[in-house]
Amino acid sequence: MRIGIDLGGTKIEGIALAPSGRELARRRIPAPRGSYEETVAAIRDLVAALESETGETGTVGIGIPGAVSPATGLVKNANSTWLIGHPFGQDLEAALAHDVRLANDADCFALSEATDGAGAGAPSVFGVILGTGVGGGITVNGALVSGPNAIAGEWGHNSLPFVLPDEMPGPDCYCGKKGCIESWLSGPGFAADYMLDTREALSPEAIVAAADAGNRPARLALRRYADRLARALAHVVNILDPHVIVLGGGMSNIAALYDEVPARWGAYVFSDTVATRLARHAHGDASGVRGAAWLWPEAN
Repeated sequence: MRIGIDLGGTKIEGIALAPSGRELARRRIPAPRGSYEETVAAIRDLVAALESETGETGTVGIGIPGAVSPATGLVKNANSTWLIGHPFGQDLEAALAHDVRLANDADCFALSEATDGAGAGAPSVFGVILGTGVGGGITVNGALVSGPNAIAGEWGHNSLPFVLPDEMPGPDCYCGKKGCIESWLSGPGFAADYMLDTREALSPEAIVAAADAGNRPARLALRRYADRLARALAHVVNILDPHVIVLGGGMSNIAALYDEVPARWGAYVFSDTVATRLARHAHGDASGVRGAAWLWPEAN
């Protein structure tokens, strides 16, 4: 069987899949925050629990909110900053007594949806995470695209494109820059934009509910979000021209985006028509845990 682990900012999810892709077991636990050692231990215990529940051992793939540097083997670019600078893969292999494959969580999401999800069968898929952070992953003919810097698809730390005067220089980002796509389009970024306009602190879910109820400031915030997402994805279309863009993460559950964004991105895409399909995840907003398991396609 295959075991997949999705390490998020607030939770760690684990799944065990049969060779066919059928789910055998799934568990979710809170993610330790700020402690590298506790994170390693939590993943160790979660894998053990999945193997105990199924009575089988399995390959282990892990999606992380960052990347492993090809130069050093250490974690970089992680918004779970306590992972940065550690040999996470090596430490997990020692803790688990398993070989482990690591990939960026957005890469895992893209692989999941390209394998047997909303992008299955498409020649190219751009998978988008819109959650606590913002990331992306690319598949071509069902295989992940990786480059020499291990950052393929890392669109969240480019500047918001087609920027408007009142969006400059943009919010601070944890990476040290201003105006990154992540700082606008993450869940916290959406809430911060609403609070800047209204001086009211609401969760993203509460803002969307207020918009659905007709609240004007909430509707305007959602409109700004849809337009920024359209601009950001248009930039991807202009570079990659993917056949399908699949949204995941908590913000992907906003139903209005699937009409609003395609209605807007044509103004920014360098083409007379936009045939790219925008799709909602097929395996839930945490689909990446399945992609982590699929990091071992050859597993029995």
